[in-house]
Amino acid sequence: MTQVDGAPGSKFGGSMEFQISHLSKSYGKHKVLTDVDYTFEEGKIYGLLGRNGAGKTTLFNCLNRDIDFDSGSFCFKDGEEIKPVEPTDIGYVLSVPTVPDFLTGREFLRFFLDIHSDVIKNPKPIEEYMDLVKIPLDTRDRLMKDYSHGTKNKMQMLINIIGGSKLMLLDEPLTSLDVVVAEEMKDILRSQKEGRVLIFSTHILDIALDLCDEIVLLNGGKLEPVDKADLGSEEFKIKIIEALKDAEET
Repeated sequence: MTQVDGAPGSKFGGSMEFQISHLSKSYGKHKVLTDVDYTFEEGKIYGLLGRNGAGKTTLFNCLNRDIDFDSGSFCFKDGEEIKPVEPTDIGYVLSVPTVPDFLTGREFLRFFLDIHSDVIKNPKPIEEYMDLVKIPLDTRDRLMKDYSHGTKNKMQMLINIIGGSKLMLLDEPLTSLDVVVAEEMKDILRSQKEGRVLIFSTHILDIALDLCDEIVLLNGGKLEPVDKADLGSEEFKIKIIEALKDAEET
């Protein structure tokens, strides 16, 4: 698979970083994010590990500005230049896909391309976009309300790819997918790393090990890097499982 028009490409000169500085979020007296401080590098898929309820979705919602955070900041850094994060810079792929059920897949893409014609230069034919994420031929002109969970998720991912999101937040997008569709989506993500930071949230260690270049652990409201020296070894898996247990008990 290859990059598509609309993808960030090399506009950052290959040195872009996404920096989160001391981000915190509480719900009343319950502190979910205490001090998230981390730098993510362009061209990598980061596995964000944490048990259900650890705060992964809360972190994504703060970065996407769907909810307010208490303190902290985040930005892009290109060399020495600091760039604010604009809404169009962020793509958000939800575990439960949200697409307009009253449109066909083809109509949805045509509508998306039309309303973003000022930023999507030299768009490709709709069929080429659908081929990119392997939308089945017999579903392209059907209403999306009749799409499978996996096909809806592919459509959700596709518009973020076309829109050129520099930061892609993926909130357990492989949950409940069959093996074939899950592998197809992994291939799609691997093909779209150039010019982007991808943060892939999951509580399933094997998925993170298979897909991600780096792994970070959300533990006690903070992000912690995981040593990759023994990546994939049984000792590594035991270490992560124990850390996740500690996170659950915190």
